[in-house]
Amino acid sequence: MEVSVSSVSPVREVTLKTGERASVMDVTVEDDSGSVVLTLWNENTQKVKDGSHLRIENGYVSTFRGEMRLNVGRYGKLEVS
Repeated sequence: MEVSVSSVSPVREVTLKTGERASVMDVTVEDDSGSVVLTLWNENTQKVKDGSHLRIENGYVSTFRGEMRLNVGRYGKLEVS
């Protein structure tokens, strides 16, 4: 899947259920079919800027707080072009 970044939220720190801290950022991405929020974690938060073009492999969609979200996940791959 290839998408363009239309907006980027500030990076925020969260505490996981395990007690560990993580960086998380929400990015709105779009293609010809529409737009969706992409949630990025840790090192991926530093790769993406507003206007970037992304290629996502093996991503998945989930629902969080009633909203569909796109995730790269542990087995996915994110490339910035």
